[in-house]
Amino acid sequence: MEKIIIYTMATCPYCKTIKEKLTENNIEFEEKINTDYKEEWQSVVDLTRIPMTPTIYYKNNYFVPNRDFGNPDGLINLLNEFKESEFSLTHRNNEALKSLNHQVLQALMQMNQTLKQIETKINTDEYKSTD
Repeated sequence: MEKIIIYTMATCPYCKTIKEKLTENNIEFEEKINTDYKEEWQSVVDLTRIPMTPTIYYKNNYFVPNRDFGNPDGLINLLNEFKESEFSLTHRNNEALKSLNHQVLQALMQMNQTLKQIETKINTDEYKSTD
C-alpha cells in the first residue's frame, strides 16, 4: 500500500481511534498533527473546505470523515478497495459537479414539498380556529 498521511489534532479521540484501526490492520501511516503543520494543514482545508480531523491523504486524494467515510471500518475498506480513476481530473470534476447539482436540486424539491405540507397544515388550522 502506498504511503498514507493522516492529519490529526492532538486532542481528537476519533483520530486516536482511526490510528489504532490503521495499526490493527497493518496499514502504515505518517501522522501530521495539524498544529505542527499549520501551513500544510491550512492548504488541505483550503482545498477540501472541511477543517475536520482525521483527514487522510492517499494516492493523491483526501478522505474526510462524514464525507468519504462514516466510521473506522469504512475507512479501512475505502483504503483497501481504492483504485485510482481512469478518467481525467477534469472529467471527474465535471461529473462530480453534475451530481452535486442534482443532489441540491433534489434536496430543494423535497424541502419545497415539505414547506407546502406545512403551509397546508397552517392554513387548515387557521381555518378551524376562525370557525
